[in-house]
This record gives sequence, structure tokens and C-alpha cells, in this order.
Amino acid sequence: METSQTPLQWLSVPNRSGMNDRLAMRVRAGKGQPVLWLGGFRSDMDSTKAGAIDAWAEREGRPFIRFDYSAHGLTGGDFAEMTLSVWLEDALAVWASLGDAKPVIVGSSMGGWITLLAVRERARLGLLPPSALILIAPAVDFSEELMWSAFPEFIKNEILTKGAFYQPSPYGEPYPITRAFIEDGRKHLLFGAPIEPHAPVHIVQGMKDDAVPWGHAMKLVEHLPLSDCKLTLIKDGDHRLSREEDIDVVLQALDVLGP
Repeated sequence: METSQTPLQWLSVPNRSGMNDRLAMRVRAGKGQPVLWLGGFRSDMDSTKAGAIDAWAEREGRPFIRFDYSAHGLTGGDFAEMTLSVWLEDALAVWASLGDAKPVIVGSSMGGWITLLAVRERARLGLLPPSALILIAPAVDFSEELMWSAFPEFIKNEILTKGAFYQPSPYGEPYPITRAFIEDGRKHLLFGAPIEPHAPVHIVQGMKDDAVPWGHAMKLVEHLPLSDCKLTLIKDGDHRLSREEDIDVVLQALDVLGP
């Protein structure tokens, strides 16, 4: 079945000044608890996995919400000014727009970290939790664990002295990793204490992932001691997990956790 494209909508982020305050999003109507997509670092809401989940939602008659973080995709903003705090605020604004719904949240890569941070913040505020979490190659604490700790000294020095290092990318122009981004990330680190997701968790991780090693997913599992947590390792899966067989694993998780 061919999927019908949902129209572009715009969501205002309240109380934001001096920065982009409108998020591009697509909302598919349906019945039941919605599915909310939180994408990865420098990804967008029209990625292969998000599109596949949208097709699933159309088949199942389920609501599906996806959006672009500030300075991603169709949402405006200067990427060099972005921090995790900005993107977390974006995610919380979209979640708040769902009212009293308890979404199934699918967080991919950086979106996995933001998912857990958003759950923690809503719990702190006494707001409703999600109904389930599906985390795809979750890059928890990646700015510190997978970037800063892995950088050679010349990159660290450039970030500290010049304020940014421009990381080459196989997908386009080099992008800035700023001192502000690294320092802001340290405010949001989760490893080192138990993480309470307030919902069942299914982690899907490729074992040939060269961006978020599968041992990182194991570390996350160790930090979820009290949760209902399932880990699926895909032996030949890379970081993108965008092959049909990879996406089928995610859709199967939605079938189990999504009703």
C-alpha cells in the first residue's frame, strides 16, 4: 500500500526568545495511543525509519507524530548555536502538544538520549509518562562518551581554543561540534546512576554500528535495573538500521508495545 504523505504543520515552542521558535512536524491522525518519533543527530523526520513507521501507522490506523529539531530538516535555526538543551526543549514541546496521551516513543540514536531525558523531566514535573519506549541504537551521553572521550588532543584543543571543530561528514558539508554543545551535554549525563524509564523498554542495536558501539547499548541496559527491558542485537546491523529486515524488528516491537 502506498503511504499518503501527511501535510506539514508548525508548532510554536513557548517562551523561547532569540532563537527559532517554530518546529516543522507531520501529524498522522488515528485512534489509540500515539507513536512519537524522536530522530537522531543531524537526521530529519523524513528519514527511512520514520517513513516506515508512518506507513505502519497508516496501516494500523494509529496516530503518528514526527518533527524536526531546531536546525534540522525543515525547522530553521543555526546548527552552530544548538545544544542538547535546545533539542530537549523541542521534544518536550511536541510531547506536551499531545495533551493527556501516553505515547509510545521511538527514539533513534541521539533521540534515544533525548527520550530518556524527556521522560525524566516529565516525571519531575508530575506529568504523565509514556506507555512504552523503543530505542534504536540509543546514543545516551554521546557528546561525552562517544565524542569528547574519543577525540584526539588536537580536536579537543581546537574546541577549547577556537570554540568549535568542524567534523567531516560522508553525508555532506563538515558540521560544527562546539564547546557550548560539549559543555551543555555534561548537564544531561545519565550514566552513573539508575535510569527510570517509567515504561517498558525495547532496545534495538546493530553489532556492526561504528557510531554507537553495541557495548554502549549493554551499558544502558545495566543502568535500567528496575525496568521491563528487552535488548535485540542485530549481528550484521550498522548504525542506520534502515534495511527492510532491520525496520521489521522495530515494527514488530511496535506491534507488541504499541496497542
